[in-house]
Amino acid sequence: MSPSSSSAGKKRAVICGISYKGYNKEEIEGSVNDAIFMKYLLENKYNFSDILMLTDDEKNSMNNIPTKMNILNAMEWLVKDCQQGDSLVFYYSGHGSQKKDMDGDEIDGFDETLCPLDYFTNGMITDDVINETIVRPLPSGAMLHVIIESSHSGTVLDLPFLCKMNRKGFYHWEGHRSLNGVWKGSLGGDVILFSSSQDHQENIETKEISKKIAAGGMTYYFIKALEKGDVKTYVELLNFMQSEIIKLEKKMDRNHGSRMVRVMGKLKRFLGKNQVPQLSSNRRFDVYEKAFSF
Repeated sequence: MSPSSSSAGKKRAVICGISYKGYNKEEIEGSVNDAIFMKYLLENKYNFSDILMLTDDEKNSMNNIPTKMNILNAMEWLVKDCQQGDSLVFYYSGHGSQKKDMDGDEIDGFDETLCPLDYFTNGMITDDVINETIVRPLPSGAMLHVIIESSHSGTVLDLPFLCKMNRKGFYHWEGHRSLNGVWKGSLGGDVILFSSSQDHQENIETKEISKKIAAGGMTYYFIKALEKGDVKTYVELLNFMQSEIIKLEKKMDRNHGSRMVRVMGKLKRFLGKNQVPQLSSNRRFDVYEKAFSF
């Protein structure tokens, strides 16, 4: 498994897209599309050239399919020898899940997980492992953005701070320290996560966005906002994705027919069960003032 260019580059990315076609998991039609779209964005708008792609489409080699071992190896490659000024990206589109927390650090009693292609035989990748592999080793002056398009992904990096909206409609940082006292921050680098749903929520993957091709909801609107240049700050990007996904869910309710479907859609939104993209970080920053960039 090798990257597309030298590992000494200042901008480096790992992109995973898993469709699970032919495996013991419900197929996701748009995940590989998501990965291809993200690669195009990073290359053409943000000048990334050191990109490792892991997908399970027929065009990929066996060495670069998104098995558990390959994903973990790719994570290690992503942060290896990184230094001040480096910009790193980890992107994942696929299934996410939860499993019982065994080390007592989760408030809800569950670890959030990613489901590699071979999860059924080799297991899932937990938030504890992800944090240990790509968050804690990050040195001062380095930047890591993680974008996760999956269900139950809200705290999939176990980062110490969640960006929440208060009753007055303003965002603030809410502490999310582990219950067992283990620090889940970095060695000084900045880590920022965009997750497509909160821990208890399911994800949207649909052709409703574009009639020609399936895509994940957050990924589509994330890329759309950045390509158009309509958003400048982190909070503008987060607001755009959240508002567009609400519109998408209402459109899906209307297009899929019965009055019962529409009522159930409204009930899910009322109960907070529908998808809400979320922002978290290893440290607080001004989301209203900090400009977004890779």
